[in-house]
Amino acid sequence: MTPPAAPPATATPLCVADDAAFWPWLAWPRFAGWPDRGSTVVILPLAGLADWGLGHPLDAEETVLMAVIRDACRLAAADKRPLVVPPLRFVFGADPGCAFAVEQPAALALIDEVAESVAAAGFRRIAIVNASPWNEELCGAAARDLHVSRGLGVFVVHLSALDLDFHPTRSRSRRRLQTLLTALYGSEPGSPGPGRPPVWGEEPVGPLEGPFVPLAEARAEGAAILEAATGRLAGLVADIRDWSPPAPRAP
Repeated sequence: MTPPAAPPATATPLCVADDAAFWPWLAWPRFAGWPDRGSTVVILPLAGLADWGLGHPLDAEETVLMAVIRDACRLAAADKRPLVVPPLRFVFGADPGCAFAVEQPAALALIDEVAESVAAAGFRRIAIVNASPWNEELCGAAARDLHVSRGLGVFVVHLSALDLDFHPTRSRSRRRLQTLLTALYGSEPGSPGPGRPPVWGEEPVGPLEGPFVPLAEARAEGAAILEAATGRLAGLVADIRDWSPPAPRAP
């Protein structure tokens, strides 16, 4: 009998991530000796799967989100580096272009399950970094619930606040997103799918004025777009780490 092939020398990547900050890639001795768990920021990425009419694959949210988080982690000093858990991919979706969406109670339960594990490991600060427009209110509700039920400091950062907004009608950064995705995927966008509605409710989907940015130009423009978002997220994560909870009120 032919023996089974040896496993590959490197593990299959779960996603785009910084080697030094991605929780699943830490060997136990390194994780066991992690310093200052009380102020370490644990990043919980949240991204849906959807057709946003940008001509790129359904995992566009995660592709942008994890690239921004990866580069933000690399900007942190070694003794102040955050930890990143695997992204939640099955989330609430209100758009006809969403895939594999779950109902809001299920999405909230998934966030709570991850937070419970984070708290059990001794960490007290969680930053939910969210790419999905349909989960912004849900993330706020989850943060409040986790603060009350588990006593955690939970903060929420949306990609839309970093000028990378996937929302079909309010977004003013659809072209920026398409260009960044072209750079990250290394391929130019195709034609938007025929199922993409021209309106959302009674509002028109934000247009993409003019032709897409060719790959050669998108590489340079995308790098600048990514750098700007990365710097802003790194600053926010540093602020969360330095945050001091208010002193309890005297009786």
